[in-house]
Amino acid sequence: MATHTGDRTSLQRRTLVSLRMSQVPAQAAVAGIVAVVSLLASDLLGSDRLAGLGSAAFTTGAAIATIPLAAMMRRRGRRPGLIVALCVGAIGALIAATGGEIRWFPLFLVGMMLFGAGQAAALQQRYVAADLADDGDAATAIAAIVWVGTLGAVFGPILSPFERAAAEAIGLDELVGPFLFAAAFFSVAAVVVWTRLRPDPLAVLGRIEPDAPRTRPIKQVRASAGVIWASPNARLGLAAMAGSQAAMVGVMTMTPPHMKDHGHDDLSAFVIALHIVGMYAFAPLVGRFVDRVGANKAIRIGAVVLGLGTVSTVMAGYVAWLMFVGLFLLGLGWNAGLIGGSSLLTSSVPSQNRVEVQGTSDLTMSLCGALAAFGSGFVKDEFGFHLLANGAAALAAAIIALAWFTQLATRPDTATPA
Repeated sequence: MATHTGDRTSLQRRTLVSLRMSQVPAQAAVAGIVAVVSLLASDLLGSDRLAGLGSAAFTTGAAIATIPLAAMMRRRGRRPGLIVALCVGAIGALIAATGGEIRWFPLFLVGMMLFGAGQAAALQQRYVAADLADDGDAATAIAAIVWVGTLGAVFGPILSPFERAAAEAIGLDELVGPFLFAAAFFSVAAVVVWTRLRPDPLAVLGRIEPDAPRTRPIKQVRASAGVIWASPNARLGLAAMAGSQAAMVGVMTMTPPHMKDHGHDDLSAFVIALHIVGMYAFAPLVGRFVDRVGANKAIRIGAVVLGLGTVSTVMAGYVAWLMFVGLFLLGLGWNAGLIGGSSLLTSSVPSQNRVEVQGTSDLTMSLCGALAAFGSGFVKDEFGFHLLANGAAALAAAIIALAWFTQLATRPDTATPA
């Protein structure tokens, strides 16, 4: 389907508005769960050692969903894929709530894995925003969607006390409340996509292939990995997203239990809310910054901010206000890594491979987050929160080193021939 420049511009504007309207409730669902998932898991298990399993389960679920989601989008378009993933996420939230209410941890984990499909859809929306964007505006378009998630992502944790009180008022475990509201939020997001994301961006570009072969997930990942490995910039983009995700998730997951240990569990929801402000609120500025200075430099600066955030949380032992500062910087550094990495990856691979490569990148990012969430409980329980935060800082330093190396490797040779 061909369109004139003016038509494409108006379609891009409508697409961004539709995605923003869907992103708010979707991020409210995810952020609301993040604020309580480790607390509910710890309560069900009676220990912090495996409290990260709840976050690990839904992050793993997001990873598992990315490849089938990308394949479905390739054959049927962005709109059907997002709707199905959001609905699966809503069902997962209800199952997790049931598991929490009847005190059956395995059912809770199953629900959290299904919930991850909704998170995968929320993540994929940033790529949908870039489908119709001009070449020099991809990061700005991605940032436009990441930024608007601030509204939902902040209100999610802030609404947590109300959601917990509502659950308690009807005779349910108070920690189950946010899961019920998350199911409703994902359902609203799915309705928005169903009614407004028309025409489908991939249909506009002529990239829907109904007869595309049903590639096996492992084969598709291998093929996409080969495309990524062939480009140093694509490798850096993937590393920036995956590394930032692992550092952020590991520290964020154990922040509520860490604050509970020091008698400040009532403040943890507000710390997570400010953390999510850092994750999303400055996305438009970050997007323009990426387009202006280049993705490589933005990734390096983002990793520095990420490292400062993790160091702040352990700078002087436990200090409540430093947790607010540290988690805010952690979110801001993650934002730069996500936008810079997404933009660099998308611009560094052939257009015909982008949908599959984007799915593989989100798979990798989600798996790294799942491993970080799973391991965070063990590290905190055995060695303390400080080692967890310092490990995240070391990961940020590795991203900086890789970015410098990639810049040197891809710099044009300006030497004058003899």
